[in-house]
Amino acid sequence: MGREPVKGGVAERASMEPGHSGAMISVELARALRDAGLRWKPETGDRFVIDKPEVDQDVYTLAEMTVEKHDFPTGAVLGFNGTTEWALDSVAEDEALWIPREDQLRELLGRAFVGLTRVEGPAGAMHTVTARIEDADRTFAAADPAVAYGEALQAYIHASLTI
Repeated sequence: MGREPVKGGVAERASMEPGHSGAMISVELARALRDAGLRWKPETGDRFVIDKPEVDQDVYTLAEMTVEKHDFPTGAVLGFNGTTEWALDSVAEDEALWIPREDQLRELLGRAFVGLTRVEGPAGAMHTVTARIEDADRTFAAADPAVAYGEALQAYIHASLTI
């Protein structure tokens, strides 16, 4: 993760390159969650990408000093404060794709969340999220716990919409 200096603060920016092993879900999983029905109400500390080809590799963090939410009658706009040297001044909320953090994914699972286990193996650690979906415990395993939470949440949303 790199730091991009901006006037009035520092915006955190991380790469979403294939094979990225940080504590973030992929853009593809974030899109799948959004498409399944997950809605975002931007808050300070939230991470997002601009959901357009060739620019969805840069992850931004919503911060009052650098990227701030502005509410207008026509909808919310995410403003990039103090970035006069950069061509991007603001982006409409519907052009931004939320990349929920691990803690946010766990919170969104709510009462469906049963547990998280971590098992060390020859290829490294695997994290398994257990969620109660349609009256059955289902497991979702991934090397990154955020991914396991994201996959569990996606299944939970799909099941909730089909009941």
